[in-house]
Order: sequence, then structure tokens, then C-alpha cells
Amino acid sequence: MSTRRDFITLLGGAAAAWPLAARAQAAIPVVGYLDLGSSGASTKFAAAFRQGLSETGYVEGRNVTIEYRWADGQYDRLPMLAADFIRRQITIIAACGTSAPALAAKAATSAIPIVFQTGGDPVQDGLVSSMNRPGGNVTGVSRLSVTLEPKRLELLRELVPKTSVIALLVNPTNPRSELVVHQMQEPARALGIRLQVLKAVTESELDSVFESLVQVGAGALLVTQEPSYRHIRAQIITLASRHAIPTMYSTRDYAVLGGLVSYDASPTDSYRQVGVYTGQILKGTKPADLPVQTPTKFDLVINLTTAKALGLEVPSTLLARAVEVIE
Repeated sequence: MSTRRDFITLLGGAAAAWPLAARAQAAIPVVGYLDLGSSGASTKFAAAFRQGLSETGYVEGRNVTIEYRWADGQYDRLPMLAADFIRRQITIIAACGTSAPALAAKAATSAIPIVFQTGGDPVQDGLVSSMNRPGGNVTGVSRLSVTLEPKRLELLRELVPKTSVIALLVNPTNPRSELVVHQMQEPARALGIRLQVLKAVTESELDSVFESLVQVGAGALLVTQEPSYRHIRAQIITLASRHAIPTMYSTRDYAVLGGLVSYDASPTDSYRQVGVYTGQILKGTKPADLPVQTPTKFDLVINLTTAKALGLEVPSTLLARAVEVIE
């Protein structure tokens, strides 16, 4: 009899435990990670995001689930991907790459918290009401990379002081491209430079773009801050080398891979900070109480090997300001 009672007690206990286990499983938060780029080209950035999450105590597969969505550089896919997160009722959205993923997420929900990573001005882009007091359900990190384009132009001019025409490579599907081109006109005039705007979206369009550099008489090229170019950056660097065109890039990755020069804040650190903010919100902090983070340090990286291959003499003043010289 006691054996039968013990069995019934054990069975009842197990039955009671099952819903508890199910509730515990359901209680694990789900982070929707939305990135403009592709999984292959953005692996280290996703890793930096997870590192930031872990710094707040959240580890993927242990006490948090992450669902990844990649737009592969296609801006028109973002609203669909953001809407999918809303249907799945995920806990929080980390929107990375530019302001576009965050804007798509913001348009889809005013309730689910959103943490962005962008190179633009989040106030100007309409993501937050102010940097210190974001308001609403959105906050994040801005590298302010887009605002650095005039500085990149100035640095490039120092490298090629005799150049009067500099080409500007933009992605025409990026909603910010026209604004960037407009904002570059006055700094270019002040430097005595004529800008020639060139447009490319895909790798197949790059060959004709670089061939047109000769036709427009450009003595240098500035590749604008464009996350969708991550997966074709090797081709951009190769073509710049083949056509012997001094080129300024937006992130260190380009210079490490053989690009001439880059100037930016660390994108990896900004992704890590998005992870930190995501973890803090999961712990109960409201997005409105987290000011938008911005960098205080910008890195000039020069690839001296590439400069020598181009026959460029890098001014000592630039070398002195570089935080990294690749030889």
C-alpha cells in the first residue's frame, strides 16, 4: 500500500513540476537581433553584442534566447523582418547597422523596447527626442559616423593635396545617402574640391563605378559609411588597388584588409554597448532612462604598405595622429 501511495505522490509531484518547468522555459527572454548586414560579414559584431549581454549576466542558450534576422544590405526587407519580431512577441529588439533597422522596428511597435546601433544622428533621424532623454521605447548607441564624412574628406585631402576632384561612393538605396551628399558639398568647396558622386549597391556594379573614376578625373575616392558594403568590401579594396586610387574608408576593417586609410570610432565597441543596454533593459531599466551613448575617441588607421604601393608619401603630421600604422 505504501508503495502505491509513494508512486501516486511521485506522479503528482512530477505533474506539478511540469507546468513549473514550462513556465520557467517560457520566462526566458527572447532578443530579436535585427541587422542590416549579412551574417558572414557581421559575425564579430554579433559576437561583441553577445559579449555585452554577458557582462550583464545574460548568456545565449542559458538564460536568454537570441533570434537573428539579417537584411543582407537590402533596406526594403527591414519592415518585414521587424514585423516578424512583433508577431512572435519577442521581449526586446536590438536593431543594428544604421538607423534604418531601428526605424523599421519603431514603426512596428511602441511597446517593445528597442536598442539601436547606428552611425547617424538618432535625433535627426527621428529615433529619439534627445540624446540625454530618449523618451519612449527606444535608446541605443550612435558612433556619429555619418557626421565624420567631412573629416574623412579633410584627411584624404591631406594625403593627396594636389587632387581637385574626389569621388564619393554611396548606396542610393540608403535613405540617408542624399542627405550625406548634400552635407558634403560645403566642406568640399571650403577645401577647393569638386565632388563626383558615384553609386553602387551590389558587387556587380562596382567594376563600372571604378572605371568611371578615370572618366571623371577623380584623384581619390571616399567610400561613405555604409554597412551594406561590408560583404563586398574585399572587392572594393581590390578595385581601388587595381585602379591605383587612394581611398578613404569608414572603418578599420578596410585598412586591415589592405585599404589605404580609415577614420572612425570602434564599431565593435558600439555593438558591445548595445548588448549591455539590452541586458540592463531585460533587468528592468526603462529605455527612456538610458541616454544615447556616443564615442569620445576616433581612430585614424593608415596602411603604410598600401600607401607605398600607390607611390604616396604619407605626411608626418598624419602619421603622428594615427593610432595604428599597418606595415
